Amino acid sequence: MSETGGRTRRRGKDLLDAIYAAAVEEAAAAGPGRLTMDAIAKRAATARTTLYRRWSDPLDLLLDALAALHPVEQPAPGADDLRGDLLASLRLMVDWGFSPAGRAVMALLADPARDRAVVEALFTRVFDQRGGTFTQTVLRHYAERGRIDPARLTPVTLDIGEALVTKRIMDTGAAPDDDYLQDIVDQAILPAVGVAP
Repeated sequence: MSETGGRTRRRGKDLLDAIYAAAVEEAAAAGPGRLTMDAIAKRAATARTTLYRRWSDPLDLLLDALAALHPVEQPAPGADDLRGDLLASLRLMVDWGFSPAGRAVMALLADPARDRAVVEALFTRVFDQRGGTFTQTVLRHYAERGRIDPARLTPVTLDIGEALVTKRIMDTGAAPDDDYLQDIVDQAILPAVGVAP
């Protein structure tokens, strides 16, 4: 029997999607510190040599997978619904946070033995490629279109939504509901950028 267990051979995007899904699922289940090419290959039902043709180690593969699976915010093109776009970005964050990719990122960041270089690579290869994520994307979109003052986009303001969502998840172990997300937007983010709810 072959290394892939005799399954149908996949190529191109189908194979890449399976590898990426396997990498994040394995990282979320076992933790990034225990991630191996063998485990990813087994979960993806492909040969280990297939992985080594493209990636030198499992963390390099995981970072590519996280970049490919990271959600993309779609703020209103006309920048005419700041509140709605902020709510949508927080809902996207919550949904992503409970996905295998989101759980893999949390495992990377929460690992007490984490490698600083890997965390830096997570930010440069995944988050910074789009200039930030979630509420940052929305706030920058509105600032670029003159709807909010760019001077108000301080590091603290840009992190308010994500920080409050993360704290709520850590405190309760559950996804924040829509009422709580509305409170974050109305009581914290909008006042911070000088917009009345």
